[in-house]
Amino acid sequence: MFTSVLMVEQPLSAADVDLVTTLHDDTMSFVVLLQPRGAEDRLLRAIDDVALGELQQAVHESDEPEGEEALRPAALALEHSLRSLRDTGSEAVGQLVEGHPLDLLRAVVEETHADEVIVLTAPHLVEEFFHRDWASRARHKVGVPVLKLYAHNDDEE
Repeated sequence: MFTSVLMVEQPLSAADVDLVTTLHDDTMSFVVLLQPRGAEDRLLRAIDDVALGELQQAVHESDEPEGEEALRPAALALEHSLRSLRDTGSEAVGQLVEGHPLDLLRAVVEETHADEVIVLTAPHLVEEFFHRDWASRARHKVGVPVLKLYAHNDDEE
């Protein structure tokens, strides 16, 4: 069985599930780590929105729940993602990220003997430019290949 650790920021769309479950011919097992939204990255999200020409989304960044208020939506997003992966016949477990995401990632990779890490994220232009995005930083923290993919929204399909 091939084990992938998925680092995500939002619920997996149908296109995301199809993509990650068809990357390998083996039976798949996933550990999903979902990072709830935090106030500390609001500015970076707004800058990314502006850089991508999504001005309306930048204006509404402050409307999104963060911190404690983001935990319930994040838990629902995680459950949706796990259910979607299991519906394909894959094994899937997961947890919300509390604390530093890369420390948790390293621990999960070691505990599960994962074969790879997949970072499924929206574009983060500022972080990517400075190589401070999860995928770039994870490559220096874990001893397995790290694949970076861009997440889809259900309305994009």
